[in-house]
Amino acid sequence: MLKKSTGFTEADVPDQSGKCFVVTGANTGIGFEVTRVLAQRGARVLLACRDEAKAQEAIARIKQVTPRADLAFLPIDFADLASIRAAAERAAREPRLDGLINNAGVMTPPLMRTKQGFELQFGVNHLGCFALTALLLPKLSGTPGSRVVTTSSVAHNGAQIDWDDLNAEKSYNRMKRYAASKLANALFFFELDRRLRAAGSPVTAVGCHPGMASTNLGRYMGPLQILNPLVGVLLNSADKGAWPALQGATGPVKPGAYYGPIGFRGVRGVSGEASRSAVAQDPVLARRLWDQSIAMTGIDPGLPSVN
Repeated sequence: MLKKSTGFTEADVPDQSGKCFVVTGANTGIGFEVTRVLAQRGARVLLACRDEAKAQEAIARIKQVTPRADLAFLPIDFADLASIRAAAERAAREPRLDGLINNAGVMTPPLMRTKQGFELQFGVNHLGCFALTALLLPKLSGTPGSRVVTTSSVAHNGAQIDWDDLNAEKSYNRMKRYAASKLANALFFFELDRRLRAAGSPVTAVGCHPGMASTNLGRYMGPLQILNPLVGVLLNSADKGAWPALQGATGPVKPGAYYGPIGFRGVRGVSGEASRSAVAQDPVLARRLWDQSIAMTGIDPGLPSVN
């Protein structure tokens, strides 16, 4: 394990030649920075994005610095399970798949719904992540040392999932729903790790969070968006916010561990092992979420239950 005094940065990412990664939400923010670094280290990266024009623009930006970067657009709409299935089928055609970085998400939008009728934040941030991971597990299992990295947030602390109103049909508080979706991310990678290990799978599951990073995730924050540049100066820029995901995908990790900034109050600085709430490690809640996710998506990862 890395010493806390040094931590992990993009400079610690080893050569990735011959490897292939899927990065969701890769056209902007932390996803872009993760993609940039992986490409610079020689990996092939599939940019899993909804907007092709934005994905191609991101590819062009990276190739300005790394002309020989091996990048491809993978169309996906996380608000549509049919689109997720199609993307998984395309990604599975790759000769190998070494990592899935679940980075895409939405934050505090007005009440909106996915194509299948799920509340958007829970549907995109968790159910979309759950579905894509489940569908790609067979491909990932064929590559020794492959990893699944799922992005949570410091917002998961103190969050609660409203099990009786998952689709926000009774009430909707956008920040509480965002926090709940990030708790779901944390519970998901916790349970995924437990089940992968029980199955003797070669796939490693870890979680990460970027601290407080300046990205466009807060585009629904209204006037508070004016603070975004200040976040980048005082706390984490997007490139630094990518360090925990990069550690999860390429660095020294413990199965099931959680990585994030280890600087001021865990919201900035180099990456290392991060703390998470006790609720995020509750096996009863994690199992409940797993079963609920299968029921809602109709997609079963096929991994054994763990007591």
